Amino acid sequence: MIGKGPWSEATKATSFAEREFQVCIAARLVENGKCYWVAGGGGPMYSVLLAKRLYAPDVIYVAEDGVVGAEPMLPFDPVMTLAAARPSHRAVMWTNMNGIGDQCGVGYLDYGVLNALQIDAYGNINSTWLGSYPVEGRRVNGPGGADTIAAMCRRLVLMTDHQRRKFVPRVDFISSPGYLDGTPGARKRAGLPADTGPYAVVTNWAVFDFDPQSRHMRLRAVAPFVSVEAVIAEMGFKPLLFGSAGDIEVLDPPTEDELRIFRSEMDTRGQFTDTASHWVVWENERWTMVEKEVISTGVLI
Repeated sequence: MIGKGPWSEATKATSFAEREFQVCIAARLVENGKCYWVAGGGGPMYSVLLAKRLYAPDVIYVAEDGVVGAEPMLPFDPVMTLAAARPSHRAVMWTNMNGIGDQCGVGYLDYGVLNALQIDAYGNINSTWLGSYPVEGRRVNGPGGADTIAAMCRRLVLMTDHQRRKFVPRVDFISSPGYLDGTPGARKRAGLPADTGPYAVVTNWAVFDFDPQSRHMRLRAVAPFVSVEAVIAEMGFKPLLFGSAGDIEVLDPPTEDELRIFRSEMDTRGQFTDTASHWVVWENERWTMVEKEVISTGVLI
């Protein structure tokens, strides 16, 4: 799924945040010449913009608010990643979420990229309610345009932190559809376009895809600083394995170029990476995860 690329021969970084690793891996999945509908702000937008700078210059992205084919002025104001001048600079069109949804529905958008608050074994996403809906629990932000992105894009890439509370056997509320109950034709029966659905899940520890027959989430690759066993232990369900545990790919770490661009042109204030609990450092000929608090900022930046 990832394989080798220009990043494999480039100079490797020696320290990085887990979320920086996640963005770099997602950027390497971006296909040149394709059209992406990207959730506003955060990892999804950063990954597509990073790919456009380094690996996929001809990719076109559509922002969640309906800006099409922009040449954004970086860095953004961290608050104003949508409906603002800098992210919409030189856009070929500025419509709205409904207008882009109509274009997506007739097949013009190849990929969607979304964050996920909760995700289950079949790629269903919850970003609406935590608890037993509607009796007990609490309302969270809601999907915005994510439901249309997940329903209509030909392929869907999901990004989330690798935590047991994120990977649940069954989401508390389906905000955005994955493969629903996983049975053959479930999406089509629900009125969704044929041959669409989740394609990959990218976390700060691993990359997953979905088995073509069962539509169950499948582990494809892990970060160089964790084991297959550690990845599975931090999930609320057991994913399928691609082949055997020995067939699971080990991902390349971020490169110096990737981090230079990310830190100087995108997450310039560290607001995205500051929420990561660990940094990863190369020491004693191995990768080690270190609690963020024990490392001085001067070493890392």
